[in-house]
Formats: sequence, C-alpha cells, structure tokens
Amino acid sequence: MKTYTCTCGQLLFFENCACVSCSREVGFLPDLICASSLDPVKDGLYSPTATEAKGRLYRKCANYAQNAVCNWMIPSENPDSFCVSCRLDDVIPDQSVPQNVALWTLTEAAKRRLIYSYLRLKLPLANRVDDPQRGLGFRFLADTTNPDGTINHVMTEHNEGLITLNIIEADDGAREKIRLGMKEPYRTLLGHFRHETGHYYWDRLVKDSKFLEPCRTLFGDDRQSYDDAMKKYYADGAPANWQENFISAYATMHPWEDWAESWAHYLHIQDTLEVAADFGLVGKRIKIDPKGNAEGKGASLAAKPFEQVLDAWAELTIALNSINRSMGLRDLYPFILSQPVIDKLHFISDVIAGSDDSQSPAIQ
Repeated sequence: MKTYTCTCGQLLFFENCACVSCSREVGFLPDLICASSLDPVKDGLYSPTATEAKGRLYRKCANYAQNAVCNWMIPSENPDSFCVSCRLDDVIPDQSVPQNVALWTLTEAAKRRLIYSYLRLKLPLANRVDDPQRGLGFRFLADTTNPDGTINHVMTEHNEGLITLNIIEADDGAREKIRLGMKEPYRTLLGHFRHETGHYYWDRLVKDSKFLEPCRTLFGDDRQSYDDAMKKYYADGAPANWQENFISAYATMHPWEDWAESWAHYLHIQDTLEVAADFGLVGKRIKIDPKGNAEGKGASLAAKPFEQVLDAWAELTIALNSINRSMGLRDLYPFILSQPVIDKLHFISDVIAGSDDSQSPAIQ
C-alpha cells in the first residue's frame, strides 16, 4: 500500500481522513486508485487536488459522510450512495450495540485494504446487486446471547460468493486468544479477508477454467469430500512434515483450503513488497504485478522472474524478523517457503495474469 502526498506537501496514508499539516479533508479515489486531499466545492461535492483527478468532482461515500467508518469517494456522476467497498456489504452489525460500532469500523478498514489489492490486480469485483450470480458480498455479524444464556456463534466462512465474518476477529485480545487456542502462528483480520476471498476467486478464476487441472496437480483433487477432510483434520491435525509442502497447517485439510491459504499469502507478499518499495526498503524494480502493469520506472513481474521477487521477499522478511526480535517481539513473518509452496504461489500469479475474467461493471 503506497503513500500519497497532499497538495501542501505533507505525506498522506491510506487511512487518512484529513491532512495533519493543512487540515484539508482527504479521500481515497478507487477509480483512480489513489488518495488525495480534497477541496470542497458545493452541494457536498469535492475537487481532489491529485493531478490524476483532472478536475473531476467527487462526493463522500455515505459511510464516510454519515458514519465515519470509511474514507472513500464516489465520482459525482455515479448515483450510488456507497463506495465500491461499502457496496459489497450485505449485512452490517447491529449498530445499537456500542461495541459493534467500534469493531465494524476496524472491519471496514481491513476490507478496504483488501479491495485496494483487488483493484490494483484488476480482478473481477462486482457486488451481489450488480451481479447476483457471481458477485461478492460480506455479512458482518456478532455472536448473540439467547434468553437461556446460550450463545449463537457466528462462523466465519465463504458460501458461493457470500462471506460471513464474525466481527469479534476485529478485537485484538479475542483474536489472540483464538490464535493461541488453535496454535496458529499468524491470525489477523486482514488475513481472514484474504483467505475467504481466496475461495471466492477459486470459483471465479479456476473452477471450469483452463487452470482447473493444473490446479489439481499442485493443490490436490478438490472433488474429495470436504466434510470428511475437515473431520479428519480436526481429529488428527496436520501431518508432522506439513511444512515441506504447505504454507500452513490448516492448508493441509483440503485442496480448497490449501488454495485459499496460498492465495492469502500471495496477497501478503504482494502488498508488503509494495509498501517496502514505496519506502525504499527493497529495489524499486521488484514488484508483484502479474498483469504486467508497469509503474513509473519500475518493472512488472512480467519482466522479472518470480524467483527474483521471492529473493527480495526473503531479504525483507529476514530483516523484519530481526527487527522484531530486537524489540523482544515474536517473528513478524513466521512462515517457511518450501519449493512446493513457491510453486503454488507462482501458479496463483499465473492464474491472475492469465485470467480472462474481467471486472464488471466498471469500478467507480
């Protein structure tokens, strides 16, 4: 995730709603994939100062203007009240519960980082209103307590394009307790989004496509019983040597989970290297951009061997882990990339690059 610059010269970050130097309001322009300081015009419209806007006018997403849980903008000619990210919401948490508002705010912030990645990768990103058959949707729900004291637990899952997420995952303490209980090295809200949407994009990009059989060769046969695989995993756990072939223990459960875990990891690498390049921590010429969209003086993955990208990733993560250890913290990157895992990541890059599934409708 890159940084941007206010018209006054101050650095702007992705989540900013205002410039800390000149106090101008700030908004993210998803159609241009950039953040910009804003000059108010009239009738709730704003003129972005970013040169990419070329004089176009925008208004705030309703969740920006009314609820302060978003900072994305909508082109003035677009009649929608919500931005491209918020339009993906099918259900939001009960706002009468104060805790839900805070957790929803964190959840939406993580989702916007996810959607940014998919905009950058030019992946199909229709909502379920515009594309009822293949659209993507989110249900953000909280556990509820019945009159008898029993609890209705919300399970985080994907089901034919509809992703349900328990907003307790936005609570750092609760999520860490779950992570420790499940003996996971890594568990984040953004990681959940990346994993669950990995299932969605398997349906969009792999299922019934030219990639299906090669995918089965790498990840295994997805036709095996998911229920049986799940029962076996939770009864027996992962095999002792799982790190030789999988990115995580959970990936060993079923080929679909191996794909989703690997997909999420691909996005971890893609986004982190973008940040590192923006801050000069890796070579500006190392980018993961499988569709070949060169930026400035950089070169895309189309011009760089995948192995070279992974070399940059290895150098960066070793440094990040060493920094964390010097602060007395656990490793930021507790993963091992074996050759089979690298092959899977490379395949995902090829799927994204070679997909003929286009965005519909146009992102605004």
